[in-house]
Amino acid sequence: MKKVLLFIMLLIGGMNIAMAQGEAEIKFDKMSHNFGKFSSKSPVVSCVFYYENVGDAPLVINQAIGSCGCTVPEYTKEPVQPGQKGEIKVTYNGTGKALGHFKKTISVNSNSKSGIVRLTIEGDMEENVEE
Repeated sequence: MKKVLLFIMLLIGGMNIAMAQGEAEIKFDKMSHNFGKFSSKSPVVSCVFYYENVGDAPLVINQAIGSCGCTVPEYTKEPVQPGQKGEIKVTYNGTGKALGHFKKTISVNSNSKSGIVRLTIEGDMEENVEE
């Protein structure tokens, strides 16, 4: 009986310790970016999404994946401490792509309690646009 009571007390204590550990939470400055009109003569455009860890545990981005090979994200690889900021640079390469409007997504997988977050980029690649 004493062993069972001791086991229950240890289990409850362990649960309290686990609950006391915080969670990371990611907050982006924006969820989408519109490049507007740009020329097919300069088909590579980039933008940066800034984020902050508003949680109370280190934030780690495990993966950031573009919806196609023309959309390439680069992101902060080191853990982002609570209150600190990181960034995801997204480059769209329209070389060889059809003219007109495009809309792409970037799926960001992290240890944040919100799980997978989707960012979007869009724009209009045209043949002759003044730069």
